[in-house]
Amino acid sequence: MDSTLNLLIYAVLGYLLGSVPFAVIVSRAFGLDDPRSFGSGNPGATNVLRSGSKKAAALTLLGDAAKGWLAMFIATRVGAGDTAIGVAGLAAFLGHVFPFTLKFRGGKGVATALGVLLGLSGALAGITAGIWFAVVLFTRYSSLAALAAAAAAPLLADWLLGRTETTVIVGVMCGVLVYRHHSNIRKLLAGTESRVGGPKKKPPAA
Repeated sequence: MDSTLNLLIYAVLGYLLGSVPFAVIVSRAFGLDDPRSFGSGNPGATNVLRSGSKKAAALTLLGDAAKGWLAMFIATRVGAGDTAIGVAGLAAFLGHVFPFTLKFRGGKGVATALGVLLGLSGALAGITAGIWFAVVLFTRYSSLAALAAAAAAPLLADWLLGRTETTVIVGVMCGVLVYRHHSNIRKLLAGTESRVGGPKKKPPAA
């Protein structure tokens, strides 16, 4: 059993790793505009792609996904139990979505969630990523793909892993991910959502 103190330690570790803003760091390194200044205003890989740099977007995707996986890998290597490992991943996801480094205004968490799923199971991550890719391929809506993958992930986790604690952690993570897409859901229903590969736009005024 993981003690409350251990769970707290892994949660803090995960949150700190998740708070590293790769979208902003990579964009600055490539001399690109701040990803929060155009498109959806979201500091994530999809919005970085709208800058026109596929390389920067790929590096952002890799970095954001690595945060979730790394938090769980470290917890695994120091002998944490399944619950603590899952908590570390969930905390990394929350760190990405609500990072103290960006005044708690982070990304929507798709890539980091994928990293967490990879830390739990390669099959779980692969099937979920396949659902995301298929929806993007046929619709070109990244947000719709994320919502479809988020809806499927908890069911897949329960089917593949069969651990209640893990299913709950994945469910909480996906619930937050869906919540972070609330504006995208409204745009999808209104038919005004941006498609992948669409033009670069200034974000709406706050």
